[in-house]
Amino acid sequence: MTQVLFSEDHEYIKIENGVGTVGITDFAQKALGDVVYVELPKIGSTVTKGGQAGVVESVKSASEIYSPVSGEITEVNQALADDPALVNSDPHGAAWFYKIKISDAGELSALKDEAGYKAFTDSL
Repeated sequence: MTQVLFSEDHEYIKIENGVGTVGITDFAQKALGDVVYVELPKIGSTVTKGGQAGVVESVKSASEIYSPVSGEITEVNQALADDPALVNSDPHGAAWFYKIKISDAGELSALKDEAGYKAFTDSL
C-alpha cells in the first residue's frame, strides 16, 4: 500500500517499501507559477529532514526544496531537466523530484495526511 504524507514546506512523499518519492504539492506549484528550472539532488547523496534537497525556479521566484525525511537519494527525475513545466501540469504524478531510501521511519510521524495538509493550507 502506498502512503502519501505532506510537509508544511509543501512537499509530498509517497512511501512504498521504505522508499519515498518526493515532489512539491499542487498548492506549491500554484503559488510558484510557471516553473522554468529544477535543480535536483545528486544520486547517492544523503539529506536530512528539513535540509535542502533541490531548487525550483519559476518566472516569479526561486524556492528551495526541503526533504521531508532523512535518507539517501536513490533516483532523480531527469525528465524535469528537459521539461520543468511538468511541475505545473502533473505535480503529484510525472513531476516527482527524487526518490529517497528513508533512514528514519520515525520522522514520518511529523508529517500530515491529506486531510491535515488541506486544513493547514486552508488556514494560510
